[in-house]
Amino acid sequence: NAAKFTDPGGMIQVEASRTRDWIVLSVVDSRVGIAAEEIPALFQEFKQVHRSLDRSRGGLGLGLHIARRLVEMHGGTIEAESEGVGKGSRFVVRLPASSQLELAPSGPVEAASARSPADARRVLVVDDNVDAAEMLAITLQQAGHDVAIAFSGPEALDTARVFTPEIAVHDIGLPGMDGYELARTLRRDMGPLPLIALSGFGQEGDRKRSREAGFDVHLVKPIAPADLEEAIQALLEESANSAPS
Repeated sequence: NAAKFTDPGGMIQVEASRTRDWIVLSVVDSRVGIAAEEIPALFQEFKQVHRSLDRSRGGLGLGLHIARRLVEMHGGTIEAESEGVGKGSRFVVRLPASSQLELAPSGPVEAASARSPADARRVLVVDDNVDAAEMLAITLQQAGHDVAIAFSGPEALDTARVFTPEIAVHDIGLPGMDGYELARTLRRDMGPLPLIALSGFGQEGDRKRSREAGFDVHLVKPIAPADLEEAIQALLEESANSAPS
């Protein structure tokens, strides 16, 4: 974030220190700054500031929310400070210091997900929004799947030839080659590959157009992880049942 919102020639400074009980990490920058009224809600899910910035600096408003959740899971805190718009920002992470790692009790090693390797699938995720693509990939990996990411239609086609996905989940609003064209091309090149469309629009006309392009499922953003996993499993079961014995 510091790099994203600091113009060329600006300053980014990272400092770390340790007290008896805490490790403190701070990131200070000369970025565009944050208005005082924005700070209390900064770490909320889907919260975005600087809405006037071009899309290349934008995102889904998930990064800081995820950062806070991760830090809190480790028993720490994260805070943001700024003197206002145009005056830079300072983010401070505090984590409990420990002189000894606490290892989990020995026993059978289980996967991070309840899904067994036999149930895991190769999933191709395509979205030109880097935050969205990476968040979706994390969600799928946590469910036990093997995931490859592409940020454009042409990149998705190149990745698919090497990765040979078993299912593809991709945005419709891609630049250049849009999601409809990508779906048609994937179907032509990969055969009956199950396809899930991601879109900000969910009217019947939008769903009809995605079906005509070859999508099997049309999901409307923001997408709940449970809904995505349910769609994936339904498509895979349908594909398995329709396969010749």
